[in-house]
Parts: sequence; structure tokens; C-alpha cells
Amino acid sequence: MSQNDPIASLISLLSRLPGIGKRTAARLAFHVLEGDAQYAEALGRALGTIHDEVTQCERCGNYGAESRCTICQDPRRDGSVICVVAKVPDLIALEALGTFRGRYHVLHGLLAPLDGVGPDQLPLDALERRIAEEKVKEIIIATPLNVEGEATALFVAETLSSSPVRVSRIAAGVPHGGELEFTDQVTLGRALEDRRAVR
Repeated sequence: MSQNDPIASLISLLSRLPGIGKRTAARLAFHVLEGDAQYAEALGRALGTIHDEVTQCERCGNYGAESRCTICQDPRRDGSVICVVAKVPDLIALEALGTFRGRYHVLHGLLAPLDGVGPDQLPLDALERRIAEEKVKEIIIATPLNVEGEATALFVAETLSSSPVRVSRIAAGVPHGGELEFTDQVTLGRALEDRRAVR
């Protein structure tokens, strides 16, 4: 296919999505092409406006349509417990359990000096403000159990060492190197329940 071919262009764009290779991208492109034109238009509109219509929650960093996400707006949530996660899909994975009733703080990354992600890129000053303002009693660190996740967990714990809050880490029910969003719910639930103190 030539470079100005719209099908080739769509396949190329789809293949840039995580976990989507050229074959899967081609299958998706032809599915859209052979399907309902209204669906293709709706998909295009949704993709085209996603950055305009979705924002980060000013409190926790979750994504939503308003300045405060639905979790932060929910008065039934326990504001004394905050679960720190690396990214929003991890938050969604924990929410799918239906057992955690606290709130979240999304880092939108992990410490990775080789990739240029240092302590200044993590919103820990916002977390410290929340601890002071929201009467937080416990911070649960739920970063992935890989090198970057462990380094970030230790850094978060060290940053909060002078704070009166209890700092805990999810238990190793999640396999080392595993991503929370791909972990089954039983394992993830056990990891959350069996969290351990960092200090």
C-alpha cells in the first residue's frame, strides 16, 4: 500500500497503540472499514475530542470530565486511606475489585533515571499536601513489583518518613515484574489485603 493510502495510514496509526502489532492493526482497520459508517464516525469523534473533554483530577490525578473525578467527589469514600498507583489503569484494576473504599493518588510514572524520570516528575508534593489537608491515616503504595516500582515505593516511603501516617506496600501476591492492570482479581485482592508496612 502506498503512503497516501488511507487504509495504510489507519493501520500505521493503530499499530502505534500499545500491544497492537501490524496484523492486529490491519484486522481492526478492516473491521472499521467493513462495519457501520456511523460507528466509524463516532469512533473518530471520540478520539478527536478525547484531549479536550478529559482532564486530570486536580486532587488525585485520575482522569475524568470534571476538575474532580467521580472517586474524589464520592462522599462515601474513606479519605483517611490513600492508595498510590503508578497510572490510571492500575487504579481501574483496583476499583474492579469493589473492595477498596479509600481514595487514590496517581503518579503518572515511576522513577526511571535512564528514561529521564526523576523525583521532580512525581507529584509527591501534592500527596504531602493531601496528607495534611485530608487527615490521612494510611498510605498504601501499590506500584508494580518491578525494579522501577520498588524504587518508587522506597522513595515515596522515604519522602513520607517524617509524616505521622502509616505507610504500607501491597503484598507480593502480584508476580514480580507484573503489571496491575493484567493481574487477576483474586491475586490483586490478596495483595491489597496482605499489604505490609514499609516502615
